[in-house]
Amino acid sequence: MESRDKSDCQMQSVSSPSVIVIGSGFAGIAAARALHDAMFQVIVLESRDRIGGRVHTDYSFSFPVDLGASWLHGVCKENPLAPVIGRLGLPLYRTSGDNSVLYDHDLESYALYDMDGNQVPQELVSKTGETFESILKETDLVRQEFSGDMSIQRAISIVFERRPDLRLEGLAHKVLQWYLCRMEGWFAADADTISVKCWDQEVLLPGGHGLMVRGYLPVINTLAKGLDIRLGHRVTKVVRRYNGVKVTVQDGRTFIADAAVVTVPLGVLKSNCIKFEPRLPEWKEEAIKDLGIGIENKIVLLFKKVFWPNVEFLGVVAETSHGCSYFLNLHKATGHSALVYMPAGKLAREIEKLSDEAAANVAFMQLQKLLPNASPPIKYLVSHWGTDKNSLGSYSYGTVGKSHDLYERLRIPVDNLFFAGEATSIDYPGSVHGAYSTGLMAAEDCRMRVLERYGELDLFQPLMGEAAPVSAPILISRM
Repeated sequence: MESRDKSDCQMQSVSSPSVIVIGSGFAGIAAARALHDAMFQVIVLESRDRIGGRVHTDYSFSFPVDLGASWLHGVCKENPLAPVIGRLGLPLYRTSGDNSVLYDHDLESYALYDMDGNQVPQELVSKTGETFESILKETDLVRQEFSGDMSIQRAISIVFERRPDLRLEGLAHKVLQWYLCRMEGWFAADADTISVKCWDQEVLLPGGHGLMVRGYLPVINTLAKGLDIRLGHRVTKVVRRYNGVKVTVQDGRTFIADAAVVTVPLGVLKSNCIKFEPRLPEWKEEAIKDLGIGIENKIVLLFKKVFWPNVEFLGVVAETSHGCSYFLNLHKATGHSALVYMPAGKLAREIEKLSDEAAANVAFMQLQKLLPNASPPIKYLVSHWGTDKNSLGSYSYGTVGKSHDLYERLRIPVDNLFFAGEATSIDYPGSVHGAYSTGLMAAEDCRMRVLERYGELDLFQPLMGEAAPVSAPILISRM
């Protein structure tokens, strides 16, 4: 599949079906795995020195820490990743059940504080959560009345104008801002950019949310076993013709195949660092331009010993969502003395401009607001998903004035180019299982198209993944 001259290209065209997969995140590995198992020649080109993409399990603390995706959203048999995780026997820690206003958390185990280090009464937190749910229900009425779109922040302002009884003051107002902060964390974006028309259009699978205790790396390593993956191969150009594709990497080498599956992150597509020849259709370019890409980072603080409450998460409430904070307690879930600070949106962008040491200091200062006598960390890890040239963002979201079907437009193939990734999942955007499922979908579309060209398509052959895999129950618990 690697070529430098025309003769090699012609020889390739008469051999077995071949596909180039660009990117080795969950979507790329899923597509490559499926095509490889369907007896295709497959090469995966990956710009990083590792596989996984925005799934990155770090072991520098001598235990696994996911600096990217870390939850399985929807711990159920309907989740396409469940069979893989179940067969591997990987444990999960349940952080919420179904239908929580906090998405991947509920109010079973937490501690919120004000800026002076005073713990917020749990009764007030629960009551404010009910108010927040009422506000979100009212925003649904707002969007039904207005033909145009608006931000979720603007919709909430209209709700307050109509329902002053839902407007909170004092400490309750600060707690409400913390709920909004967690909503912004879910979308990795600020409330003034999130579409009120689209914010709840994704499909939330049942079964609640589970944290991957040993990280996601064992899953993707299992899926990648035996695949031809070329690390350090940054794709710069993709040329498509009626009889195949030619992919060029940064050092000038070219790879030729019958088709390509493009699974690079939305932020990379937006940067135009990959040249498509001929240009992608206007509708595809508009989908790339109009979909939002959010930022949420992790600053992991490792401590010599645990000095904080034995709860699943800690938080600071403030006058604005920008001033609030959230810490995931890894000790509760994994037994390790670490806290994970997770800024999103504008705050994440601001912190990314700092050095790692300064970013860790920001996280520690936030921790001192709720625990004034906190001991300083002995080590830290900092992610940079917004400025990392291999991602240029964390995950996609629906922006104001843009249609939710942009996800589907981004997925639709263009000739012999197929697209996959979380930003092509209309049902599960921003999730690992969304990326995985679109990889399988792109692989099947690609298989059908290529075999049709070869005249080898068997219309009675089961679709890839159609046969029910041997399943095992997912090991999930809560302490």
